[in-house]
Amino acid sequence: MRRREWAGKLIANLIVMGSSIIGRAMLQAYRKALDNANKTGVAHETINNIRRASKTMTEQEARQILGVSEQSTWEEILQRYDNLFERNAKSGSFYLQSKVHRAKECLENVYQKNNKQDVPPP
Repeated sequence: MRRREWAGKLIANLIVMGSSIIGRAMLQAYRKALDNANKTGVAHETINNIRRASKTMTEQEARQILGVSEQSTWEEILQRYDNLFERNAKSGSFYLQSKVHRAKECLENVYQKNNKQDVPPP
């Protein structure tokens, strides 16, 4: 009976020690990977890509995507949006469809701020 207790404690101690060794090794490997990423510029490039991706769309980009000018009415913008959105829903790409949607949202905000037209709330 005592041998079973002793064997159980021994196995538990081995598991705890092994876990701590593996944990330290993983931490060292992670730190080394971060150092290497910083040396090669990968980390900096990744941060820049994240910043670029999260940038909001400008009014000019939105107008280019929808193919409308500054003189376009809100109704013209909606017609163009509906047309492009439906085209991409049927045979286009989800990426283009989302760009069209973001362009409409951007211009919707611009038109609401400028009170150019009666723009319904989003």
